[in-house]
Amino acid sequence: MVCRVSITLAPTPVPAPTDRAPRRRTRVLALPEARWALVSLVAFLLALPLDLGGAPAWTYGPLYVVAYAAGGWEPALEGLRALREKTLDVDLLMIVAALGAASIGQVLDGALLIVIFATSGALEALATARTADSVRGLLDLAPTTATRVTGDREETVATADLAVGDVLLVRPGERIGADGTVLGGEGEVDQATITGESVPVLKRPGDDVFAGTLNGTGALRVRVERDPADSVIARIVTLVEEASRTKAPTQLFIEKIEQRYAVGVVVATLAVFGVPLAFGADLTDALLRAMTFMIVASPCAVVLATMPPLLSAIANAGRHGVLVKSAVAMERLGEIDTAALDKTGTLTEGTPEVTAVRPLPGTGLDEDALLALAAAAEHPSEHPLARAIVAAARARDLSIAPAEDFTAAPGRGVTAVVDGHEVHVGRADAPEGAETTVQVTRDGSPVGTLALTDRLRADAAGATAALTALTGTSPTLLTGDNAPAAARVADATGITDVRADLLPEDKVEAVRELEGTGRKVLFVGDGVNDAPALAAAHAGIAMGRAGSDLALETADAVVVRDELAAVPAVVDLSRRARGLVVQNLVIAGTFITVLVLWDLIGHLPLPLGVAGHEGSTVLVGLNGLRLLRESAWRPGKRSAEAQEA
Repeated sequence: MVCRVSITLAPTPVPAPTDRAPRRRTRVLALPEARWALVSLVAFLLALPLDLGGAPAWTYGPLYVVAYAAGGWEPALEGLRALREKTLDVDLLMIVAALGAASIGQVLDGALLIVIFATSGALEALATARTADSVRGLLDLAPTTATRVTGDREETVATADLAVGDVLLVRPGERIGADGTVLGGEGEVDQATITGESVPVLKRPGDDVFAGTLNGTGALRVRVERDPADSVIARIVTLVEEASRTKAPTQLFIEKIEQRYAVGVVVATLAVFGVPLAFGADLTDALLRAMTFMIVASPCAVVLATMPPLLSAIANAGRHGVLVKSAVAMERLGEIDTAALDKTGTLTEGTPEVTAVRPLPGTGLDEDALLALAAAAEHPSEHPLARAIVAAARARDLSIAPAEDFTAAPGRGVTAVVDGHEVHVGRADAPEGAETTVQVTRDGSPVGTLALTDRLRADAAGATAALTALTGTSPTLLTGDNAPAAARVADATGITDVRADLLPEDKVEAVRELEGTGRKVLFVGDGVNDAPALAAAHAGIAMGRAGSDLALETADAVVVRDELAAVPAVVDLSRRARGLVVQNLVIAGTFITVLVLWDLIGHLPLPLGVAGHEGSTVLVGLNGLRLLRESAWRPGKRSAEAQEA
C-alpha cells in the first residue's frame, strides 16, 4: 500500500476556449501505477486457474513472477531508498511479507498480496490525480490568446504577454483573457466557474471581470488590472499547489509516530514468529502467522487518514474562490469558536455611496439639481467620494455639465467653475453621526449637503448569522472607524459586541483578550491595518478583491471573489474535513485492532488479512475524497438555518 499523499499540479497546455468550461479527468491507464497494477492482475488471473487446476509449475510459475515484479518493483524500490535514509517504510514491510510467503511455498498468497497491494495503490493514485484535476482544470478556463486594442489597431496576443493597463476587446461568446475592469460596453458574463453564481451577471463600465469567465452578450472593452500570472485562476492553482505540499498538525503527529510504530511492528512480528516456534510450533505455520500479522498491523490506513479530507476541502474551496494556503490553515479554520470582523471592506464594500441629498431652502435647487452641480465639480477628481457623487448622478440619468478651472486641495475638497458659477465641494465641519457629509457652495454661499455612507455588503447579515450558528457566539466588530458608523453596521448585522476607534495595535490587543479567555479566534479583515490582527488570531481570512497585499500575505485564507458568505462556508467545510479525519482514524484503528486480535487469538487466513488491510486503506482514501463533491460547498445553508431560527 502506498502510504504517502502528494499532489503535483504541473502546468499543462491550455486548449482553445469553448462555450462551456472544459472538465478534465485523468484516465485510469494514464497513470503508471494503474498500468503496472493491470499487468500484475492479468498475470495473476492467468496463473490462478493453472495453479488450482494442477498444471505443471513451469506453466504458471513465470506468470507469478510477472505478477510479483510488475506489482512490487516500485514500492520495493521506494522502500529501499527510504531504508538507505535510515527510515523504515511500511511499503517495504508489505514486500517483505509477500516474498516471505513465496519462500515457504505460499506463492499464490504472496501474489494475491502483491496484486491487491498494487491495485489499491493504483486507486489511491487515481484519487490523488482526480483531486489535482479539480483544481488544475481551472487553468483550462483561461484562453490562450486575447484581442488587445492599441489606439485604432487590434492585435491577437498571447494572454501570458498581457500587462496591467492593456485594453482588451472581448466579443460575445469569448472568454475574458485577464482580470480587469470594464471600460466600455455592456454584456452578461457567465462567471459561475469563479464565483458559483447560477445566472450570468450584467457587466457595465466600472465593474470587475475575471479571467476565464464567458462573455455572453455584447462586446466589452476591458482594462487589465492584474498580471495574468496573478489572476484569480492562477492564484487559486498556485496556492492549492503550495497547500498540497504542507502537512496539518494531525498528519505531522501521525508521521512522527509512524517510524516508531513501524519498528514496533517489526519487533512484534519477530515475537509472533519466534515465541510459537520456541514452543514447538510448525515453522511454516509460525512464519505465515507472523507475515499475516505484519500485513494487518501496518499503519497504511492511519497514514492516509488525514491528508485526503484536508486536500479535498482545499480543492473545493479553491473552486469557489477561497484560497486556503495550507493544510495547517484548513485544519485551524475548523477549530475556531469565535469570530472577529473588521468593518470597512469586510462587512461593508469599502466604497462610499450617496444616501441623502439635502438642498437648502431658498437656493432654487432641488435634489437632482444639487446632485448634478456637485457631480459636475467633482467629475475631474479621482477621490472615492467624488466617484461616488458622480456615480449617484449617473444612476439618476442626470446631465453633468463640463467643469472649468478645476482645482483640488487635499482635505479641503474641490473647486471648479460650472455654468459660470464657482462651485466648491468639501467635507462639512462636523459629521452627522455615521455619515460622511460634504457641503456644496455656489459663489461662496452654501446651497446644500450630500450624505455618504459605506455600503453594507448584501450578504453581511447572513454571514454573521451563519458564523453565530457555527461558533455559538455572536461575532465581535473591531474597527478603526467612529462609534456611530460602527453602530450602524452592527445594528444592520445583529452584532452586539462593538469596539470602535481602534488602532492596529488595539485590534491585536482585542484579539488577544478574546483568546485569553480560552477562545480560538477567527479574524476577518482586508486592510494594512488588519494585518497584525490577522497574524495574531488563531486563523485569519482576508477579503481579496480590495485587500491589501500585506493582509493577503498574512492571512491563512483569501476570499478572492469578495463574498462574505464564503467565510462561514469555508469554516463549515473545514469542520467537516476534520470530522472525516476523525472518521478515518476510527475506521483505520478498528480494522487494525480487529485483524491483529484475530491473527493473535485465532487463525486469520493471509488472503483475508490482505483484503481487510488493503480494503480499509482504500475505504479511508475514498472517504476523504467526499469533500470534492460540489454539494460539499454550502455557502447559504447555515445562513438560512440561522435566520429561520
